[in-house]
Amino acid sequence: MRPKLIKSRKEYREFLKRIEKLMDAKPCTPQGDELELLATLVELYEREHEPIPPPDPLEAIRFRMDQEGLKPKDLIPFIGSRSRVSEVLSRRRPLTLKMIRNLPRGLCIPAESLLGSMEVMS
Repeated sequence: MRPKLIKSRKEYREFLKRIEKLMDAKPCTPQGDELELLATLVELYEREHEPIPPPDPLEAIRFRMDQEGLKPKDLIPFIGSRSRVSEVLSRRRPLTLKMIRNLPRGLCIPAESLLGSMEVMS
């Protein structure tokens, strides 16, 4: 396969098939170099044509809670009272800027994940 910019969905699928065949290629070999180049071209196409939407802020919080084995009460220092935590987790109250500042420090969640498309109160 001749490497080139991907300009159609058909070419994209062809590149993916070729990448699949090259998956076991060793680095620093002609096949390994081809795999790296094709993967870069596919990534470029996907970035332009199939962007990954930002994560939902509450899903990011719930994911971190699950990872760390946290309960809603563990969010009180970052969100506020127990009732405020409940309101935020049930989507009855949006995150405030203060919460968005506190959560990354306390839970190591990237602030960008908390900004998402969710409505934010100042």
